[in-house]
Amino acid sequence: MAYSTNNAAGQAVQNIINDLPQLLAVAIVDVQSGMSLASHSNSASLNPETAAAYNTEVVRQKQKAMTALKLQGESIDDILITLTNQIHLINLAEGGKKFIYLAVNSRDTNLAIARDVLRQQAELLK
Repeated sequence: MAYSTNNAAGQAVQNIINDLPQLLAVAIVDVQSGMSLASHSNSASLNPETAAAYNTEVVRQKQKAMTALKLQGESIDDILITLTNQIHLINLAEGGKKFIYLAVNSRDTNLAIARDVLRQQAELLK
């Protein structure tokens, strides 16, 4: 089931589905509000809206940590979370104002390909 409130975000989600049809879930998220602009899930147990809200906190906390560490001139490209059987990837876009959240089964998806697909779509969100 796909959901979209934003044309560019909706197109990016569709492009990701086309490139990674075996994905578990994907969402384009506004960092300020924590709300999903577009999302899709192939898994009844993985709600991309819930994941968007929690992963917004992950992004915000990492941004705060970078500020506290005075990592000037650095920006977050992506955040990788590996689970026993899944890969969760957060790719920041628009200078950290939005991010793409992707969950895939680690046996079905090559990490390098997933990262490349998200980078391409992040460029389209600018």
